[in-house]
Amino acid sequence: MDLLKMLTGKNPDEYEKVAKLLVDNSDTELFAKLVKQDEFLFDFVKNNVANRIKNACSKDNYLNLMNFFDYYSPSYDSVIAETLFKFGGVELLPAMKEIFVNGDSGKKAYAVKYFSYIQKELLEEILPMIRTTAESDFEPLSVNSIEVLSKIDDDEFKNKAYSLLNSEDEFEQYNGVKYLVSLKATEALPQINEIMKKSSLSENIAAEIPYLVPLEELVTTEDGILVLCNIVNAIPEIIPASVVLDYNLFGIFEDLYLNNLNSASAVLLRLAQEKFAELAGNEEYLFDCDKNTKEEIYAINQLLVGIDSYKLKNLLYDELFESSDFVLFAVDYADEREELEALLDCNNPTLILKVLSKLKDNDVLTQEHKNKALNIIEEDELRSFIDAL
Repeated sequence: MDLLKMLTGKNPDEYEKVAKLLVDNSDTELFAKLVKQDEFLFDFVKNNVANRIKNACSKDNYLNLMNFFDYYSPSYDSVIAETLFKFGGVELLPAMKEIFVNGDSGKKAYAVKYFSYIQKELLEEILPMIRTTAESDFEPLSVNSIEVLSKIDDDEFKNKAYSLLNSEDEFEQYNGVKYLVSLKATEALPQINEIMKKSSLSENIAAEIPYLVPLEELVTTEDGILVLCNIVNAIPEIIPASVVLDYNLFGIFEDLYLNNLNSASAVLLRLAQEKFAELAGNEEYLFDCDKNTKEEIYAINQLLVGIDSYKLKNLLYDELFESSDFVLFAVDYADEREELEALLDCNNPTLILKVLSKLKDNDVLTQEHKNKALNIIEEDELRSFIDAL
């Protein structure tokens, strides 16, 4: 009898019985098997299982959930913490503090999730440790710790996050962005946008921003359109294809084309045309996607196919100047030789290299172009790249 299959299945007579046995008997072996399947189960299945576990709990068996702490899963930490607090309240706090102080990262993650239900004054003595675990390399522990700090509006951690934005280390800056997004610090958006524009982690930073401000609101500004350019460019390598539904990209693209078409949005839509044609045309990109995600990608691709790419190209040429935030994207769709050659006079090595690559792709790259670039660029590695073109 495959209990895991019954627990995750569709038959109420089976999954209700197994869920009750799981909790009543503290069946750590079954729970460990369930956790091991995390990456293979669809989210809706894991949500169903979480609700089944919740419904199987009562004041007589809820403490058995603590026996599952050896097997951490972000899919079930919320239901476990909620249930423990529902039946145990603050009476469990001493035991949870002990687990948080002495447990491994997984146990700490469960305990700190429980702390999200506890008022600030009861957590004062362990707040310094929660601030430390907020920076843990174990992401669930970091996320759960930040959730607690956000709920109690912890100024000390927020100030630390702001200080990271001013770091010269890009990874520390990125951590600062993640912390401030988790803290819902919307006032940090302008500074985060400026960091995104200069960082080599621009796509990672862009992926965080919609969790701070909804994309529908963001794309009313050029900075927001730039955020979306980075997001589209990062699908599916950095950002999963499922964001097409999370972000309502179909509606955003349609609205931009019909109601807010300008040089910036033209760059985004032209980039999206290429990206979604690639996604829709390569099954490997969609292998792990659920049915709804696949259908949405095909629908977005059809929407974008119906947009006149020549119209977009005529508009995006207005972004072909050095100080444009969109120039690195716009270069990919520029074919006019003179427009590209004019950019070789800039002082941006990244832009110069991209222009040279585009000229080569267009089969019009000359030694004169390369010499012009070599007169500006001094880094040996970049000069070697230019010589090799």
